[in-house]
Amino acid sequence: MLTSQRKKAILDALKRDGHVLATELSASFGVSEDTVRRDLRELAAEGLLQRVHGGALPASPATASFARRQEMESDAKRQIARRAAEMIAPGQVVIIDGGTTSALLVQQLPANLAATVVTHSPSVAVALAEHPSVDVVLIGGKLYKHSIVTVGAAAVEAMSHINADLYFMGVTGVHAQAGLSTGDFEEAHVKRALAARAAETVVLASAAKLNAASAYRIGGIELAQTVIVEASTDTKLTEPLEKAGISVVHA
Repeated sequence: MLTSQRKKAILDALKRDGHVLATELSASFGVSEDTVRRDLRELAAEGLLQRVHGGALPASPATASFARRQEMESDAKRQIARRAAEMIAPGQVVIIDGGTTSALLVQQLPANLAATVVTHSPSVAVALAEHPSVDVVLIGGKLYKHSIVTVGAAAVEAMSHINADLYFMGVTGVHAQAGLSTGDFEEAHVKRALAARAAETVVLASAAKLNAASAYRIGGIELAQTVIVEASTDTKLTEPLEKAGISVVHA
């Protein structure tokens, strides 16, 4: 079998099964595991999969710039943002992550909502500056430009003083086995710290992020209690999450 044929077969298997194992691919193709690992390395370098111990998972497509991501899946993200906004009750303390879906979420908040929003996203804070009855707590730190959020030790330390009702988390990958992931090491630490300060973590995930993984693990899937997806999401993508005990809300 030619290299191009093996690579196509690997990508087909990923699409069909949601994961591949190097040992199984080696036996199926009749080649060494070293050969399979080389194929996986090359596919990963092209951004077509995410390598993990023993094999690979589908790669998350949510790695473009903030401006580019604002143009992607806007209708789906708007549906998810609207449903997330409906979950916020008056008087609650709510952590809102950075990212494009979060930017849409704050646009959906009712003008008469009285609540407190904690965020490490300057964009979210500025968007709420004119809201008449939402108090805003902005967490400082080093600016991570890809998602327009602050990261680092100062941000994590500031979060330790917060007790929130809800945390709306943005991710680039949601996978029942691989857990929640993102594309930056420091951002993964910040998201994990924020989840530890909330009574409930709600993940905002368009269909492209489901059954996908990125390089840095935020935590296991059990870190979230709820995942909001768009109404048209295929049940094949959500069933593994529900089996893991996660509440899936269709926007």
